[in-house]
Amino acid sequence: MSMTMHVDIVSAEVEIFSDTITELYAPAEMGEVGIMPRHAPLLAKLKPGEVRVVDQHGEEQSFFVNGGILEVQPHVVTILSDTAMRAADIDEAAALEAKAKAEAAMSDKKTDYDYARARIELMEAVAQLETINKLRKRK
Repeated sequence: MSMTMHVDIVSAEVEIFSDTITELYAPAEMGEVGIMPRHAPLLAKLKPGEVRVVDQHGEEQSFFVNGGILEVQPHVVTILSDTAMRAADIDEAAALEAKAKAEAAMSDKKTDYDYARARIELMEAVAQLETINKLRKRK
């Protein structure tokens, strides 16, 4: 039997995922990190992107986080994010609309729209679309 660890993926509203897994991959700001059981303790800031987990049967599940914190202990991994959802639940049309709106706001220098906020919204929309594309390639 392979070694396992427990993972919790939690958003501000609800716990998205809680189970025993064998592997986890997350979009840390320093680059994608891979976590296996008995990994050294780690605390990392996450950027918007896909979190992948592999369960004890080798089945992979994907989630989208808009950033947050990854905490790794030898047998427990916790991901805390303002927004987290199953990747299959991402609304592609809404992500495309959010991307277009953020790009328009960033290019329109005449408005008082917060440039930093528009940049964050653009990064999140692009990360959602990239997650959708990765899922399609795996199928």
